[in-house]
Amino acid sequence: MLNHRTTWNPVRYKYDFKQVQTNFHLPKESVTIDSVKSFNKINNIDNFNDYDLRGDSTLVVFYKMADATINLTNGRAEINIWRKRPTLSQLYSLHSVFQDDNWYKWYSDLFALGLIFIATTGMFLMRGKNSFRKRGWLFAFTGIIVPIIALLLFY
Repeated sequence: MLNHRTTWNPVRYKYDFKQVQTNFHLPKESVTIDSVKSFNKINNIDNFNDYDLRGDSTLVVFYKMADATINLTNGRAEINIWRKRPTLSQLYSLHSVFQDDNWYKWYSDLFALGLIFIATTGMFLMRGKNSFRKRGWLFAFTGIIVPIIALLLFY
């Protein structure tokens, strides 16, 4: 998930998409903080962060979990509302220390596949009193429950 974050967002996904007509127009100097706040109020969007005027006559308004892209030539706006991905956003926050190197991406993917193979086959190697059926399930359960407790305590 972390290795491929440049191609998709592991924390959030597009939940809703609206197209609306606005009163924004050129010149770019006519856009003020008050006009942006008025836009927010009309469209019932909270948690305003900032706005940015792009060189191609585009206004982008940023919110905590939304964004709006407004074309100043025709006043049309596209509003994207985002939601957090269940479970993946929490896992991302636990493992968000990473590198962008391409070799590291492929190395870590192969390493993760190797670890999955070792873990799944290793569960069934032991026989008798140390088998998966006798006590291995307890270790597997503990390996699942400890990260869940950490998420509940620290997230």
